[in-house]
Amino acid sequence: MIDRLEASLNFHQQALGLRQERQKVLASNIANADTPGYKARDMDFASELKKAVKQGGDGSGLALSRTSARHIEGQGLPSASRELLYRVPDQPSLDGNTVDMNRERTQFADNSVRYQSALTILNSRIQGLKKAMQPE
Repeated sequence: MIDRLEASLNFHQQALGLRQERQKVLASNIANADTPGYKARDMDFASELKKAVKQGGDGSGLALSRTSARHIEGQGLPSASRELLYRVPDQPSLDGNTVDMNRERTQFADNSVRYQSALTILNSRIQGLKKAMQPE
């Protein structure tokens, strides 16, 4: 029962985690808009989500090290393995910075809306599962 519940929520959990990571990358791009030589980065969300769901379904995540035999084993999400891609600028600047603020703001807002909608979908799914488990 718990396995089915976990599997049904795995996709949404992975999607939210990736949206959060992408938001950090986009915020970093915006923060470094005036840094000479900074290269704007982003991730291919669809391919990263496919990889994350595939890994998350296997239960193979990032293994956490234990410093004592009495510690509980744990699994973490492999966030460092995300493939960040460099953006190709439409208009390169003279200082080598490839951040296009209009594009970054648009991507940031789009990712925020998608994050919020993923939260809403996950919340409604959890509410539906709660209603199904409650006696009438």
